[in-house]
Amino acid sequence: MANLIEITDLAYRYPDGTPAIDGISLSVESGDRVAILGPIGAGKSTLLLHLNGLLLAQSGSVTVDGMKVTGETVREVRRRVGLVFQDPDDQLFLPTLLEDVAFGPLNEGKAPREAAARAHGVLADLGLAGSEGRAAHHLSGGQKRLAALATVLVSRPRVLVLDEPTGNLDAEGRAKLVRLLQERDETLVVATHDLEVARALCSRCVVLDRGKIATQGDSARLLDDASFLQQHRLTVPLGDRALRGSTGTRSPKNPHNH
Repeated sequence: MANLIEITDLAYRYPDGTPAIDGISLSVESGDRVAILGPIGAGKSTLLLHLNGLLLAQSGSVTVDGMKVTGETVREVRRRVGLVFQDPDDQLFLPTLLEDVAFGPLNEGKAPREAAARAHGVLADLGLAGSEGRAAHHLSGGQKRLAALATVLVSRPRVLVLDEPTGNLDAEGRAKLVRLLQERDETLVVATHDLEVARALCSRCVVLDRGKIATQGDSARLLDDASFLQQHRLTVPLGDRALRGSTGTRSPKNPHNH
């Protein structure tokens, strides 16, 4: 079976010439749940932005569902790959939550009634029913995270890409979001500093350092290697094991999308 995402020798430099990612090759199969780990500046967010064409490869290539990501294919790629930004405010920009969530289907050409119905359904699934008429700035931090997720899920992507999904959440909000994601059956790619979240959600970890892949492999094995984690400036948080359990736990109807 062909990989759903295939990254080959991908490189990207910032406008000042600083390398952000340097020769990354990575495969993601349908149904995979992959954590992208690394210290600040490792290239995690830059890598994610290539997965749905917000950044295009300067050298190397990214292929999604058999399509090379280019300016010509980016619209179709984004139907398959939904990216949730690190800051929910970058995703929520319309006067009401319902309008924010319905925006994607409307942009895809869906009729207003269908777009609204989809938006209502996703918001209910995420526990946000009754908030449809509220503005994003009236939501709590946890609600904003869920709302940003809703704007992506409403378009039914095959791949869900999340950049630091639990950032700035309290313990309750963090646990709620993790439980929700454990129950999803989309292919999942998560960039995170939170190693407990990586353990709870993902069966495979890819460790980036200075724009290169330092290693990749089984989450349980890598996340129990304290010496390796410290070498790459990753430290398991002390005293918080609330999310720890079986790796990549979930209960989907089907472990693959198709």
